[in-house]
Amino acid sequence: MGTPEFAVASLEKLVKEKYNVVAVVTVPDKPAGRGQKLQESEVKQFAIQNNIPVLQPEKLKSQEFLDQLQSFAPDLQIVVAFRMLPEVVWKFPKLGTFNLHGSLLPQYRGAAPINRAVMNGETKTGVTTFFLQQEIDTGNIIFQEEIPIGENETAGEIHDRMMHVGANLVAKTVDAIAAGDVPQIPQSSLVKLGEEIKSAPKIFRDDCKINWEWSGNKIHNHIRGLSPYPAAWTELHRQSGEIILLKFFKSKLIPGNQNLKPGTIIDKLDIAVPDGVIEILEIQAPGKKKITAAEFLRGFKFQEGDCLK
Repeated sequence: MGTPEFAVASLEKLVKEKYNVVAVVTVPDKPAGRGQKLQESEVKQFAIQNNIPVLQPEKLKSQEFLDQLQSFAPDLQIVVAFRMLPEVVWKFPKLGTFNLHGSLLPQYRGAAPINRAVMNGETKTGVTTFFLQQEIDTGNIIFQEEIPIGENETAGEIHDRMMHVGANLVAKTVDAIAAGDVPQIPQSSLVKLGEEIKSAPKIFRDDCKINWEWSGNKIHNHIRGLSPYPAAWTELHRQSGEIILLKFFKSKLIPGNQNLKPGTIIDKLDIAVPDGVIEILEIQAPGKKKITAAEFLRGFKFQEGDCLK
């Protein structure tokens, strides 16, 4: 059960290693793009290429879908980047249902674990497999694997590494369940005394705006934690009164002392912050593609008094 590219890596691993994948469950096709053509999920595309039956229920509690599930008689269900399942579905297989989550649970439960970990400046994250239970991301842990986070690494770069580490963990988990030798570690037992449990709620547009009053480190983490999607953004306020929305994808923090107002454009795409300078390395203007700062500056001239807010 899965939808995006992140889930394809696990499905591909199972198919290549000859596990008996009897069916795939994914979202219904959705209209996308200017022509509003129906778009198939990455998981569906892979399943069709490999002759795996595809189920696309509108409602997971519908009798039609439950009958379809029963017809395949699955021993085990594996969830990777999918929707929240009702109890009638996750309890269905005799061996249960497990989920692959992109964090070291119980830290970063929720919809955006990779983004939130980077935005918070974590130096490590990981993947966890766990059995589903009623409350989301709270089930007993089966396996975990730690993944380091580089100081300039983006959420997208971690995502690409994580999906392959996760795919191996999924296969390891299936083997353990098949062998009847499955660790089941309550998440509460992994919480140290006084430890803060951080969450990973869904990210909305307003969450992505840069506050130039933040520390340089927080702004740098914010930019890389939202790159490439949904992307950190700011407003360029021009002396002419024009306001242009800009998205930033990569940056470099240069610590230091300066007395300029945060958001002031110092030179090229160097932006003043309270404790130094943020150098923007990748940028996107409205209606344009993502490009390097150097490419942007060849076609755009800042005016004296322009600033970011």
